[in-house]
Amino acid sequence: MSARPRPRLYRAAALLALAAVALAGCAKGSATKDTSEGGVTTVRYLTFSAAPDHLTDLNAIVSAFEKANPDVKISVQTAPYKDYFTQLQTSIAGGTAPDAFELDYQNFVTYAQAGSLADLAGPAANDKSWQPSLLSPSAMDAFKHGGKQFGLPESFSTVVLIYNKALFDAAGVAYPTADWKWSDETAAAQKLTDKTKGQYGDFQPVSFYEYYKAVNQAGGSFLSADGKTATFNSAQGVAAAKWLLGKAGATMPTLTEIGNTPDFDTNLFKSGKLAMWHNGNWQFDTLKDVPFGWDVVVEPGDAQKASAVFQNGVAISSASAHKDAAFRWLDFLATSDASVKARVDSSWELPPVADAAKLSGYLGKTPPANRKAVVDALGKQSLLPVIAKEQQMQDIVNNALTKADGGADLQKTLDDAAKQVTALLS
Repeated sequence: MSARPRPRLYRAAALLALAAVALAGCAKGSATKDTSEGGVTTVRYLTFSAAPDHLTDLNAIVSAFEKANPDVKISVQTAPYKDYFTQLQTSIAGGTAPDAFELDYQNFVTYAQAGSLADLAGPAANDKSWQPSLLSPSAMDAFKHGGKQFGLPESFSTVVLIYNKALFDAAGVAYPTADWKWSDETAAAQKLTDKTKGQYGDFQPVSFYEYYKAVNQAGGSFLSADGKTATFNSAQGVAAAKWLLGKAGATMPTLTEIGNTPDFDTNLFKSGKLAMWHNGNWQFDTLKDVPFGWDVVVEPGDAQKASAVFQNGVAISSASAHKDAAFRWLDFLATSDASVKARVDSSWELPPVADAAKLSGYLGKTPPANRKAVVDALGKQSLLPVIAKEQQMQDIVNNALTKADGGADLQKTLDDAAKQVTALLS
C-alpha cells in the first residue's frame, strides 16, 4: 500500500544514503572562505524550504536579524529539495560549504555522523541572547547526536487523526478524544464503515512510515538502544503489524480498490466517504472548503502515544570560519518573534517554540478547531529510525508488510525482515 502523501520536503528520503562515505572523507579539513570585511561578517546560509514560496518571508526575517545585528550580513542561497543535498555534499567536498544550512531530520543524522556539523556548545555559550528554553525540548532532542547539540530545530509538521464530524454525528458515535486507544478507534471505525455506500471508517497506509510509529505506540522499539539490532519482530512489533494489516478490507479499502490511484485517501475524505484519516497538518488547507465539519486529535496509541513528526533543523558547517556569527543567525531564525510571526502568518510550517501562546495566530484559525493537537503531537514524537542504508531498510519492511498482507506467516515474516535489517546495521 502506498505511503501517505508527504510534504514536498520529505519525499526524497532516499537521499539519506547519498554517499555518506564521501561525506565522512571530506567533512574534516576543508575550510569555508573568510568573508569578514569592515567589521561586518557575512554568513552564507543555504535553504531548501524558502524557495520559491517563502522567499519574501525569509527576507523579512533576514532584515529583522541584520537590523538587530549590524555586524552580521546574511547571504541567502537556495536550492530545490531534489538537488539540495547533492549541492551541499559537493560544496562540503570542495571546501566551499556554506556557513549554515538547513537539514531535515533524516539527513541531519547522516551529516552529524559524518562529522560535517559543528558542535553548537561553544557558539551557544558565546551568544548572550541564547535561551534554549524558548524551543520545545523534544524538538531540541531531535537535533542532538551522541549527546551533543549539532543543530537547532527550525520547523515541524505532525501527523494527527483527522475525522469527519458529520459521519460521526449521523452514526451516533462519539468524536475521538486524546484518551483514545487503538481499540477505541477500531470500535468506532467498525460502526462507521458501510461498504454498500462506499463509506469507510478509517484510512492508514500499511507502510514503513506508519509501521515504525505503530511499534512505538505498542510500547516497543524498532531498533535496539545501541542501534545494532532490529527489534521490530517483538510482540509489540507483531501487534503493530496486526493493527495496520487488520484495517485493509475491513474498515478501509483493500489494496486492489486503492490500486495506483493518486491521492486516493485525500479524495475519499473530501467526498465525505471517510470517517477517520491518519494524515498531517499540511492537509488543512486542502480541506478548508469541504462541505462538512471536521476536526483533528492526537493519534490514538496502545501502550503509549507516539506521533510521527517531520522536522527541519539548521546547522553550522564544522569547517565554518564564522561559527559564532552563524549561531546568532540560527538562534534568531529558530526563536525570534520575527521568525515565528513570519511562519505563522504565511503558513510556512510551524516553529517549534515552547510557548504555545506564540502560535495563537495559527491555533486560532479554523477549521480545524483543535489545532492544538498538532502542537501536542510534537511532545509525543516518534523519531524516524535512520541508518546509513535507509532506503534498503524501508524496502525490507515494506516488502515484509506486503507479504504478510498476502497471507504469509506474520511472525516469521517479521523475523526474516529483522535479520535482514540487522545485517544492514553491521
